[in-house]
Formats: sequence, structure tokens, C-alpha cells
Amino acid sequence: MNAAPSFALLVVRVGFGLFIAAHGYNKIFGGGKLKGTAGWFGSMGMKWPKWQARMAATTEIGSGLLFALGLATPFAAAGMIGLMIVAIVTAHRKNGFFVFRPGQGWEYCASIAIMAFGVGTIGAGKYSIDHAIHKDVSGWTGALITLIGIVGAAAQLAICYRPPKPAPAAAG
Repeated sequence: MNAAPSFALLVVRVGFGLFIAAHGYNKIFGGGKLKGTAGWFGSMGMKWPKWQARMAATTEIGSGLLFALGLATPFAAAGMIGLMIVAIVTAHRKNGFFVFRPGQGWEYCASIAIMAFGVGTIGAGKYSIDHAIHKDVSGWTGALITLIGIVGAAAQLAICYRPPKPAPAAAG
């Protein structure tokens, strides 16, 4: 791969990787800290919100930093895809597609997942740790590895997510 595509992959990896890692950091140290994140997760219907808040934050920080470094890139992409699918289902789906809708639609999360799939399939590029240690993975192998994120998200949702029941309409 020549320099320009590898540089573009570096920019995308570092940008999105650090953005995702920052979300994880914020879940632990921002606003309501981990306790607030757990409360929010519980309000959305997650069965074990304290554990899930820790796992989400850890996955965001870990997959984000690995993605930014270009280390185990398809696995990092799988983590990001799993996070985004769970976020779409639990927090954004009901708000419609567009991110500017009240409550934020699922557009942005889907964009991150699609970008992660693309990078996981293309590979991290020449400016990555994967390349430096001769562990580049790309093509169909990279694509299949990234799809582990879908399996992880489906398992997380099936085992842990019980959306709150809507309040009954008042008789009028």
C-alpha cells in the first residue's frame, strides 16, 4: 500500500479511535462518573448496569486505543462495531435516523460502525503497529474478524437488555 492511503487510514484510525476512547474515559471520570453511567444504563433496561458500565467504558477505551495505534485492528474494529450496535438498539433507535433529532438518532453510531468495518477490512495500513510487527490482517479475513462485533452485540442484547415497558396510556 502506498503512502497516501496509509496516511489517510492513520488519520481515520487515530481520530475515531481517540474519540471512542474519550467516550470510555468520560463514562468513568466525566459528569456522573461510573455511578451515573450505571444509572443511565439501568434506566435503559440493562440488567447489570454497574457491570455493563464498566465493560462499556473498558471496551471503548481499549478498542479505541488499539484502533488508533493500529494494533489488532480488526479486533479493535469488532469492539467498536459491538459498542455501536448496542448503543443503536438501547439508546438511539427509537429516535429515528438523523443524529440531530431529539434524543439523537442512530445515524452517527451506524457511521462509526461502518467506518470500523471498512478499516478492519482494508487493514490498518503502513503506519500502524500491525504493519510494523508483520501482523497485518486485511481482506476477507479482516472483514470476518470485524463481524465478531455483531455477534458480541447480539449476545449482550439477548442476555442483558430488557427495555422498560412503556407506561400504560391514561384512560380518558
